[in-house]
Amino acid sequence: MPQITARLSDELVDALDTAASTLHRSRADVIRQAVESYLEDFADISVALDRLRDPSDECIDWQEARSALLGSD
Repeated sequence: MPQITARLSDELVDALDTAASTLHRSRADVIRQAVESYLEDFADISVALDRLRDPSDECIDWQEARSALLGSD
C-alpha cells in the first residue's frame, strides 16, 4: 500500500489524536476513514452537479413541486 505524507497544524493533530484515542484506532486508520468519507462525498456531489448542469434533464418549478407534494397552492 502506498504511503503519503501531509503537513497538519498542531490543532488538527491534537484533534486527530483525540479522535484516534476515543475510537481506539491509529492515526492512520482515522485519516484513511476520513479520506474515504471525503472522496465518497466528493463523488456524490460531482454526480449531482453533472445532473444539474445537464440541459436535457427536466427541471420543475418549486411551486409546482410543492403543490404536487402537499396538494395545496
